[in-house]
Amino acid sequence: MAGQLHPPLDPSEDIIVDGSPGGVPVVFFVDYADRRTRRVRDILGRSATRPGDGVSCIAVRLKPAATQGDATDTSARGVIAAYWQGQFAEMHEALMGATDALSDQTVRALAEGIGLDMAIFEADLASERTQAMLARHHASWEASDILQEPALFIGGRAYDGTWDATSIGEAITRPLGLRLRQASDEFFHWAASAGLVLVLATLAALLVVNVGLAEWYDHLAHLDIGLNAGDWALNLSLSHWVNDGLMALFFLLVGIEIKREIVAGELSTPGKAILPILGAIGGMLVPALLYTVINVGGDEAHGWGIPMATDIAFTLGILALLGSRVPASLKIFVSALAIADDLGAILVIALFYGHGFDLGAALWALAVLAVMAGLNVSRIYARLPYLICGVVLWYFVFQSGLHATLAGVLTAAFIPSRRSADIEGVALHAGEVIRREIGNEEIGARAMARLDAAVERLREPGFHLQHRLENWSNFLILPLFAFFNTGIVLAGGLALANPAVLGVIIGLVVGKPLGICLFVWIGLRTGLATLPDGTNWRQLFGAACLCGVGFTMSIFIASAAFEGTVLGDVKLAVLAASCIAAAVGSAILLFRPATGATAQEAGSN
Repeated sequence: MAGQLHPPLDPSEDIIVDGSPGGVPVVFFVDYADRRTRRVRDILGRSATRPGDGVSCIAVRLKPAATQGDATDTSARGVIAAYWQGQFAEMHEALMGATDALSDQTVRALAEGIGLDMAIFEADLASERTQAMLARHHASWEASDILQEPALFIGGRAYDGTWDATSIGEAITRPLGLRLRQASDEFFHWAASAGLVLVLATLAALLVVNVGLAEWYDHLAHLDIGLNAGDWALNLSLSHWVNDGLMALFFLLVGIEIKREIVAGELSTPGKAILPILGAIGGMLVPALLYTVINVGGDEAHGWGIPMATDIAFTLGILALLGSRVPASLKIFVSALAIADDLGAILVIALFYGHGFDLGAALWALAVLAVMAGLNVSRIYARLPYLICGVVLWYFVFQSGLHATLAGVLTAAFIPSRRSADIEGVALHAGEVIRREIGNEEIGARAMARLDAAVERLREPGFHLQHRLENWSNFLILPLFAFFNTGIVLAGGLALANPAVLGVIIGLVVGKPLGICLFVWIGLRTGLATLPDGTNWRQLFGAACLCGVGFTMSIFIASAAFEGTVLGDVKLAVLAASCIAAAVGSAILLFRPATGATAQEAGSN
């Protein structure tokens, strides 16, 4: 796991420099040739929990050298040679305090200065036991997936906080607030966490409706909530506020992601974009066609857009759980495909699933878009004006009869893009700001403002907005949407006699993988594209099956297309089809060798 120490601290193998073996394990990867290592050692010694008080146990491991015989390698061998004579601590301090460059002569002079037996020292510099210890430390460095340097692991976890005594001391003592923050960070950054929360929200809705609380659930969903100002009023039920209001924020984030991929991501050039776009087109057209064939001439034919959608959170979450059995190139392909699929779904919703049309409100919406276009052309990068305009746009789009969530995507389109700042230049600027503040008791307000501006400049405005809203979307908006849209009575089971139900299941489970693979095959046969590196057809088919997990987007389109009993039946069909697609796709990808073994197979296809 990234950010974890491998192997854990072992007092019988590791070099303990201070503290109690029963204390919190602190492992410091040392490079004596790096001045930053010395500074961190000093900060560690000034931390609120100092070595030797029984709370911490500090051990040293040695960072691999860039080339054999350089200062890093020479000093590492010297300190291990001193360790064999029982004088590691003395040599460690001597190397940390050395003012000269750590050449062979300097290291030998330091060894002689602390009274080592130089004949034994010379022999141990290149001995087998020294080489074996270096190999263990270097293997640990590689296995531990270092997040930042100098590398420090506290309690087996990579320390990625600031290098000050208070922060390091808190990381060692781990007060309740820090433990809660670390646990929440780990959960929020877990790729499958958003999908898990959606599953829990769905199960909660199903449980509430099917254990006798359906009346309470229905009352809550239809609870009127209004906004009033003078003669103006907007009154909607709670479920409508979630579906039409909060979901606009979700579509805002979807729009930001789509725009980023088109401007500078996997959809930015024809070479990158052609294969996922072909897959997305096939994954939308074939399911819609199968649904239409099954429902042709019936009242339910209007739901052809339901099986077109892919739930990107669930699909990518499952791929993340499958780990090394899915090549990184395939994950990138599926991400790009799902984003192109989202764009297609948004167009379908906007064009075919609105309710009525009010020309006056639509004209006002166009006026707001004109204002946003003016802001964009003027290169106004502040996010607040776009958000205010986005709220006004949402109201007029809602009143126009178009689907209100379209406002989120349009707002994302007008948030200006710009090239990211030169990282080296920003780093120099930030370093100069910090340097001028050294010696003060605390950093000044103007310096903080300049640092904030530097961080803001590193990425485009849409990135910062997405960063602020993403967790709210994943862990509040989407779960609320799932809760208020999956409260389905299960007593009647799947109504397979209903052609809409059959069309959704066949569209998602059969149509999705068939359409994706067919259009990808056409792209390969015509020479327009090639398979992602390290990927074979079986893996591609498994990933295509996972794209049949429609869930959020499919339920969203179903809610716009149907109502009443048919809507409940179709939602249940979406849940069933998504479960089948997830199980089939996971099984195909799971029962395969890890990617290292599949690379040769991919090359032979």
